[in-house]
Amino acid sequence: MDPQAIHDRFLQAAEPFGPALAAAIARAGPQTLISRADLPFAEYLCRAIAGQQLSVKAARSIWTRVENSAGGAPLIEHFRPERAEILRACGLSGAKTKAIIAIAAEARAGGLEAESLRGLDHAGRSARLTAIWGVGQWTADMMSMFYFGEADIWPDGDVAARKTLQKLTSARRKTALTARRFAPHRSYLALYMWAHADAPPG
Repeated sequence: MDPQAIHDRFLQAAEPFGPALAAAIARAGPQTLISRADLPFAEYLCRAIAGQQLSVKAARSIWTRVENSAGGAPLIEHFRPERAEILRACGLSGAKTKAIIAIAAEARAGGLEAESLRGLDHAGRSARLTAIWGVGQWTADMMSMFYFGEADIWPDGDVAARKTLQKLTSARRKTALTARRFAPHRSYLALYMWAHADAPPG
């Protein structure tokens, strides 16, 4: 998928929604969807859970402490109930600790093999992931986008993406409906919304 071609199509698709959305897309420039499939899936999922609702800096700091606490052991082996207090001491909340331990247990049981999950569609993959304690739809969306590289996911549960799109279009129109105009590249629409939300004013 050519980011420039997607960008050009998005500029046209944005026109019916008024000048604000098109201007935001133009200002952001072509976006690239980066897949992190080079990492072990279960570890990437745990790291995503650990970093939720934290700044990038805080999330990185906590995860570094988590990795160090393993003492070189495989993280999925380290994430066990008997080590919950060690993980809490790294800065993880009780809920995040419980979720990471549940993810690791599922991984050890063979339920989180990347290739098996890759063979599922987004709905099937989401059902598999959200069956794990502490893994919600937002996390499943992020995994499909940033691990499996799926181009057509609109993460309606992401507050920043949703509110930014509403601000640039209409608060009365459901963002999932607006996002349909950008299929089959709705993941890129989210990238544009995040880029706009993070852009300095001016």
